Amino acid sequence: MKIIRIYLLGLALLTSPTLFAQSEPKSDEEQIKSLVQNMFDGLFSGFDSEKIPLYLTDDFILLEDGEIWDNQVIKEYLDGQKAKGNLPSRENSFEFIEIKIFENRAWAAYKNWATIRRDGIIIRQAHWLESITAIKTESGWKMEMMHSTPVK
Repeated sequence: MKIIRIYLLGLALLTSPTLFAQSEPKSDEEQIKSLVQNMFDGLFSGFDSEKIPLYLTDDFILLEDGEIWDNQVIKEYLDGQKAKGNLPSRENSFEFIEIKIFENRAWAAYKNWATIRRDGIIIRQAHWLESITAIKTESGWKMEMMHSTPVK
């Protein structure tokens, strides 16, 4: 009887879904949300221009409050900020309004908030209304266009 209980306990542990659960792949919608979060964290919080190809297509364009930015402008901005030193920290948060996916293309509309600190002190809080278009590549989703409008 004791052997049967041990056998059943072992069998239950071996077949437990929590022990052997494989992580399910993220949905396209979750990947788009991650793309937005990771792009802002990697580029505009991390000031790492080397990450541009991870998140943006070669022909990416940003319409930023009346200005047109491409990858070169973004690189120059990030590298310039990095060269100044004493970089601020930036915390990004998003509220997604809608995401539409059409096979290998997508668009998303969202609200973007940033809290920017230097030496632990808030120096700026900003809020934008933004949209992106993205394409699915062999290496995952990448942004091809963004439109950003400050919320007043």
